Amino acid sequence: MRILIEHAVNFISYEDVEVQMPNGKNYYGRRRNAELCGVAIMRAGETLEKSLRAVVKDCKVGKILIQTNCITMMPELYFLRLPRHINKYKVLLMDATVATGSCATMAIRILLDHDVLEENIILCALLMAQPGIQRIAYSFPRVKLITTCVDPAINELLHIIPGMGNFGDRYFGTEVRRGEKAEFDIGSDDEPLLFN
Repeated sequence: MRILIEHAVNFISYEDVEVQMPNGKNYYGRRRNAELCGVAIMRAGETLEKSLRAVVKDCKVGKILIQTNCITMMPELYFLRLPRHINKYKVLLMDATVATGSCATMAIRILLDHDVLEENIILCALLMAQPGIQRIAYSFPRVKLITTCVDPAINELLHIIPGMGNFGDRYFGTEVRRGEKAEFDIGSDDEPLLFN
């Protein structure tokens, strides 16, 4: 994951600088000429935060929680916390996977609504599916897309194929395997939920 973040940071512009060292000699180097912040699409996008903080120590990180409605299959915003003056930053938008691109599209629109320029957004994901890439690239041609792998398709459940399953569940150890019963069962639609 760190290699992916390091590669993404290379897309930020740098400027040449000259610094005088304590011994009086000049040192020529480069430094970022734009501030960088990260925005994790929760929960799987948070898996990239540790790598981002290892590469850019002073990086501010925001969070967006977008869930796909299981009935409408449309993304819904549940939580938003962005750094102040985010429009002054280059934004590294992080998610583990991009399948249809609907959650990433919503996250990009939220950033645009907060006056972040499209060319200042870098979407970074471990795995992307071709349909998601096409959707995002068509909708936001100036957003940079960075990934380690592109899979060709998604199935009827909107999972990337061949893919890697639900990355967040695998990473956090909350995966329910076939044949196992989930520990929390909320009942059927015709049973009322009772809370004390």
